[in-house]
Amino acid sequence: MSGLSVQAPRAVVLIRPHRFQPNPHTRDDNGFQGYDERSTSSQIAAAAYAEATCLAEGLTQAGVRVHLFEDATESTPDSVFPNNWFSTHSGGRVAVYPMYSPSRQRERRADVVEMLKAEYRVQEVIDYSGLERDGIYLEGTGAMVVDHIDRVVYAARSKRTNEVALERFCAHFNYEPLLFDAVDSFGRPIYHTNVLMCIGTEFAMIGLSAITDHSRRAHVRRRVEETGRTIIDLTPAQVREFAGNAIELTGSSGRLLAISSRAMKALSPSQLSIIEASATLLATDVPTIELAGGSVRCMIAGVHLARRDPRPADITLPSLGGAPNPQIGPLPPCEKGDGRDRGFARCQPSRSSDAGI
Repeated sequence: MSGLSVQAPRAVVLIRPHRFQPNPHTRDDNGFQGYDERSTSSQIAAAAYAEATCLAEGLTQAGVRVHLFEDATESTPDSVFPNNWFSTHSGGRVAVYPMYSPSRQRERRADVVEMLKAEYRVQEVIDYSGLERDGIYLEGTGAMVVDHIDRVVYAARSKRTNEVALERFCAHFNYEPLLFDAVDSFGRPIYHTNVLMCIGTEFAMIGLSAITDHSRRAHVRRRVEETGRTIIDLTPAQVREFAGNAIELTGSSGRLLAISSRAMKALSPSQLSIIEASATLLATDVPTIELAGGSVRCMIAGVHLARRDPRPADITLPSLGGAPNPQIGPLPPCEKGDGRDRGFARCQPSRSSDAGI
């Protein structure tokens, strides 16, 4: 678990939403979205705010450097998923992506890019967002699962993963593209590759049965095995529980796997053992945010850049108070699980009147 890995960044960007709601404009192709008919919009927003806070606190306490940004606008209900509009790469490179839904196109923020330039050694920002005018989309590390070590990009074809944009990105950033078709248990195209697949330093979690073409499925398996990683084959039911939607990071004690508690509970003991031989599990409850069709990995934009600050990379706890949300009262505590929970950072947001809204 110790040692640095190009695959597992030491810093991340999170967006804490003040007005989160499952996005009706993305429901047509996102089969992972859910409903909550018992809660009001204000209660849902308050719960999502608390869940994002809990994730930020859990990562910080694990030694991951967290850059936490606030979003108080109503026009960006999916802003909690920043990994879709930008990504960072070794050599000081940043990519900005074309987004499928107009509401998601509004998520791009100059202040995030400026922070990256100020805090890290950014040499180049390549902006692909102009492809939106031609109906061409590539939603970042949602559309692509990147092997930063062996320079391979795995991508499931969908409305949000265009082959032309994928080829262009891979040519610019020097990755080998591996495109395939994948469907969920109802036969619908998988909207984002990162709900299907997670690449760690020593293991890869993949819902192989979702890949429709048998020869392509074998090719994906073979390509991953060639890198020396152990494959954890996810069932369709596990994919549905967001088991593939995880990300490996580096904390103060080595590598960790950030994942939701729902996803972790879906994994078998043998699968968990493979992960724990390589990384410490850090699971967080994000049930409200999962209503939008994404989970913990979607919430995290990894920072694969060299810091400008030459000081030792000991993590300084950032202020997580952020801008006050007038609709949200005192936050409920994040509760640590016992040993049987394998390190849960469980957030217990209240949706009742005591939430202060």
